[in-house]
Amino acid sequence: MTENAPGVPDPVARHPRPPFPDQEQDHPGSTEEMDPRPDHGESTYQGHGVLLDRAAVETGGDSGIGRAVCLAFAREGADVVFTHLPEEADGAAETARLVRKAGRKGLPVLCDIRDEAQCEALIDRAVGELGRVGTLVNNAAYQMSQPDGIEAITTEQFDRVMKTNLYGMFWLSRKTLAHMPRGGSIINTTSVQGYQPSPHLLDYAMTKSAIISFTHGLAQMVAERGIRVNGVAPGPVRTPLIPATMPDVTEFGKQSPLGRAAQPAEMAPAYVFLASPQASYITGEIVNATGGTPLP
Repeated sequence: MTENAPGVPDPVARHPRPPFPDQEQDHPGSTEEMDPRPDHGESTYQGHGVLLDRAAVETGGDSGIGRAVCLAFAREGADVVFTHLPEEADGAAETARLVRKAGRKGLPVLCDIRDEAQCEALIDRAVGELGRVGTLVNNAAYQMSQPDGIEAITTEQFDRVMKTNLYGMFWLSRKTLAHMPRGGSIINTTSVQGYQPSPHLLDYAMTKSAIISFTHGLAQMVAERGIRVNGVAPGPVRTPLIPATMPDVTEFGKQSPLGRAAQPAEMAPAYVFLASPQASYITGEIVNATGGTPLP
């Protein structure tokens, strides 16, 4: 086997590989309790000013991919307003600290995106605080593994998955478009599940497939307004949602051709690129970040 090129990390060996310690958590999970702790880019992400003075809104910025994107956006020069739920306040405070340490505005907002009024108030507040919204990242999601089949999916769970993953995205996109200038962008987090659904995540996978369709359709709808709409489809990523919603995570990510799950920091560059001027001719696309799992 040849050695790595100078300065180029080995994508297989760069981060921890399974097996991991058994670490079941209560929902929504805690970053601090994960073993090993995930990397959000705290000591690894280097910005280059590609989003200088942009104003971004992101849902679910308290942990995982959301925290990594907030941090990356800030280090690229953007101010960020992001949402969290009451039980995620500590994580949101840490994300805000990281954004502010990067020299940008970081505003955590308590917001349940299952509620239309709260979604509209979020965008109004972001416009009031930042003056505009140039980038919207629809990232927040809810899942709960149900290995016992469709009979185990309650209507309460089904409603929560649909409203968090789809209704919130729809309401926020509709509201944001009234304030978004030409050159703005919407980025939606879908998933490998949207193409290759796991039976135990049936309702979650349904929503991720719908997000792909929504992204393709909205991109065509708003293209003449100079606004781009794209998505990112992660594969397995080490976030608190995993030990909080799945019964066994010791081998999580092993199915990836790279043999491991991604770190949240490895997802952030895709969002930065899609929000950047360098992606000005890219709209209606899904960036697949699956560690080698082929997708359409």
